[in-house]
Amino acid sequence: MNVGLILRPLLVLLLLALVLRPEWFTPIFAPLAPPGAPAIYARSSLLSLSLSHLGLVAAATLAATIVAVSLAIFVTRPAGAAFKPLSRTIANMGQTFPPVAVLALAVPALGFGSGPTLVALFLYGLLPIFENSVTALTTLSPATMDAARGIGLNRWQRLLRVELPLAFPVMLTGIRLSVVIALGTATIGSTVAARTLGEVIIAGLLTNNTAFVLQGGLIVGLFAVLIYDALIQLETFLARRTGA
Repeated sequence: MNVGLILRPLLVLLLLALVLRPEWFTPIFAPLAPPGAPAIYARSSLLSLSLSHLGLVAAATLAATIVAVSLAIFVTRPAGAAFKPLSRTIANMGQTFPPVAVLALAVPALGFGSGPTLVALFLYGLLPIFENSVTALTTLSPATMDAARGIGLNRWQRLLRVELPLAFPVMLTGIRLSVVIALGTATIGSTVAARTLGEVIIAGLLTNNTAFVLQGGLIVGLFAVLIYDALIQLETFLARRTGA
């Protein structure tokens, strides 16, 4: 029996319950809360925080994907090959600066809220997508590319009809890593007033309420596990479709 077929629905149900009916878990979290303190975070809707958190991750990942894939396409063409080292350095810069430092630098320019968090997530997500895209585009079968030229496809047609479809499963691996990194990193956005699930964790740290910390961390963790698994299933499906 495939354990995943049973485990996935259970994790989805657990996540939905934690977000939509957190009061059901009061007996579980109560022993972790200080005496007289609430065990369930109720200052903001967990559903609203979750949607805002996922929205920031999706927006940052989409922007990082567009930039990283475009850059990878450019440096894998003859005209852009000389810029590959520079492009790799630029993509690496996002991983060089800690997210907290990026937030601190972005707040004076963008103000408090979602802006600095989007910048931090965007920069952090560039490297895995860029590296996987370059690898995917430079390891395509020469026989396949020769066949595409043989049937008269020009360079743009080869890129859109052959290269990108064949490379996408490997690109998706980089996107998956970027999404998982962003899901965890987005929690620190609450330090600059962005609406994320980090609000729950930070509230727990400030009030010494372990119940809040566990509640926020568990929701973020479940989102990460389920989205990671969903993207793996999508990668497998696409790899089979393309014969990779």
